[in-house]
Amino acid sequence: MSNQSSPANHEKEQVAWVSVGAAVFLTIIKFVVGFATGSLGILSEAAHSGLDTAAALMTALAVRIAGKPADKTHNYGHGKVENFSALLETMLLLFTCFIIIKEAAARLHSGQYLVEVNAWSFAVIALSIIVDINRSHYLYKAARRYRSQALEADALHFSSDIWSSGVVLLGLLFVKLGWPAGDPLAALGVAVLVAVATLRLGKRTIEALLDTAPPGLSSRIKEAVQEIEGVQECRMVRARQAGAHAFVDIKVVLAKDMHLSAADGVLQNVEAAVQQLLPEADVMVRPLPDLKRPLTG
Repeated sequence: MSNQSSPANHEKEQVAWVSVGAAVFLTIIKFVVGFATGSLGILSEAAHSGLDTAAALMTALAVRIAGKPADKTHNYGHGKVENFSALLETMLLLFTCFIIIKEAAARLHSGQYLVEVNAWSFAVIALSIIVDINRSHYLYKAARRYRSQALEADALHFSSDIWSSGVVLLGLLFVKLGWPAGDPLAALGVAVLVAVATLRLGKRTIEALLDTAPPGLSSRIKEAVQEIEGVQECRMVRARQAGAHAFVDIKVVLAKDMHLSAADGVLQNVEAAVQQLLPEADVMVRPLPDLKRPLTG
C-alpha cells in the first residue's frame, strides 16, 4: 500500500496545528476570566482547555509521525502512533474529570461559592462554543477524508467541549439568578459529559491498539470475495487498523483446473473488491488450490 501523499499529510498536520492554536487561545482567556470571577465552572473549563492543548499537541505530533513510510523496524508503517496518541488523550481527560469532580464536591460541601458573574463570564464561554464548533467541524472533515483516528479523537473531544461549555453557561445563568450552587453543579455536569465521551473514545482506542476488527467487517469482506468469479471459497479473513491504514489478509480457494494466468486475474479482483470496502487497504491474498488438482500453467 502506498503512503498518503505529501499534500494529504500536510493538510492533516495543518488542521492539527490550527487546533493547537485554538486550544492555547481558549485556555488563556478562560483562566483570566475564571480567576477574575472566581467561577469554578469557568476554571474547570480552563483546566479542560489546558489539557486540550496538550492533547491537541500530541495529536499534531502523532499525525506527523504516523505519516512516515514503513521502515525496517516498522514494517506496517507508523499508523499506530495515532492510536497511542488517542489513548494518552483519554488518560488526560479522565484526570481532568477527577480534578473537576473533587473541587466541585468540596465547594458544594462547604457551601462557599464566591462567584462573580459579569458580561465577561458569559462572553468567554460563548466565544469558546463558537471556536469549538468551527474546529470540531474541520477536524471531523479531515478525519473522514484521511481516516485519521487521532484527528477523529480530537474532533470528538471538542464536540463534547461544546456541550460542556453549554452546561457552564447554564450554571452562570443560575448564579446570576441568585442560585450560586449552580456553578459547581455545572462543573459536575462538565465532568460527566467529558467522562462519557472519554470512555467511548477509550474503548475505541484500546480496540484499535489490540487489533480488534470492526464489527461485521470480516463478514462483509467474505461475502464480497465469494461473489467473485473463480473463487470457490473464502476460508479466512483477518483485518486490522493501524492509524488511517487498514491491513487485510485473505485465504481463498480457487476454482478447479484454473490456469496460473487466470488465477492472477482472480487475485487482483479479490484485492479490488476489498479495497472497495476499505479504500487504499493493504490486501494480502493467499490462494489455496484444490490439493488433489494443483494449478496448471
